[in-house]
Amino acid sequence: MLELNFDEPDKLVGIAHALSTRSRVDLLQLLSTKKMNVVEIAEALRLPVSTVANNVKILEAAGLINTELLPATRGAMKVCSRNYDDIHIKFNTPKPLPKGETLEYRIELPIGHYSDCEVYPTCGIAGAEQFLLEEDEPVQFYHPKHIDAQLIWFRKGYVEYQLPLDLPSGARVKSLEFSMELCSEAPNYDHNWPSDITLWVNGLEAGSWTSPGDFGDRRGKLNPAWWLDGATQYGLLKTWIVGEERTTLDMKEVSGITIADLNLKRRPSVRLRIGVKEDALHKGGVNLFGRRFGDYEQDIVMKVNYVME
Repeated sequence: MLELNFDEPDKLVGIAHALSTRSRVDLLQLLSTKKMNVVEIAEALRLPVSTVANNVKILEAAGLINTELLPATRGAMKVCSRNYDDIHIKFNTPKPLPKGETLEYRIELPIGHYSDCEVYPTCGIAGAEQFLLEEDEPVQFYHPKHIDAQLIWFRKGYVEYQLPLDLPSGARVKSLEFSMELCSEAPNYDHNWPSDITLWVNGLEAGSWTSPGDFGDRRGKLNPAWWLDGATQYGLLKTWIVGEERTTLDMKEVSGITIADLNLKRRPSVRLRIGVKEDALHKGGVNLFGRRFGDYEQDIVMKVNYVME
């Protein structure tokens, strides 16, 4: 394959000129399956030998064909063969990423796209238009319908996600940021219902947030019309950042876990778990909101700050 781009304008112009007439395009087509000499090409295209010889010279100068002189009954003959089956032109040549400058990679993962779970009642999953699964039946969390979730709740356990870490070669991660809308899980709702909600990253406990309750005093700004007024309505947007020196929750240190602890170079993805520990002081469950429930129009957002080395 011949690769062309705007970094070599003279070469690009030469190829364009070589392909600018129908007779030269037809000549290349003839050479797609076999070698031919100039006389054979002239006969096949019904062109004068002098015209074909000139076209051969232009195509050879552009590097599109190769010629060789072989013995003939009278002297020698010029035999032509084609050099390429494909030509690829890049109109946009990616610029090298700047070294030393902090760059950002962002991905938003729908809350229903968990890869593993272990949940206990009360539990359930709602979609944008209806309940997706039967409530308080943990086995339902493995049903394929779960990918359409817009609200997930459970009293104990966890949901786990795999987020791709699609970074360029030579990138060094400085921090991972995770944000999501959360609250406790109580029957209907209860503003005085604390829950210690923990985040794990690549199997390490990154830190916990004690949600004060399960909020339902008003409708969530994004909730669909069918959702009942007496149920959970909204959560709070919480942000964990695993940095080079510590992990913070809403800019306050919650653990000593660092980027180096996560061994990111060994895996092309980040494993994120959200749940309530068995030994938590407040086992008040989890409500996890998608972009069509609650107050914040987002799912689980991961931001990766990195530099090129």
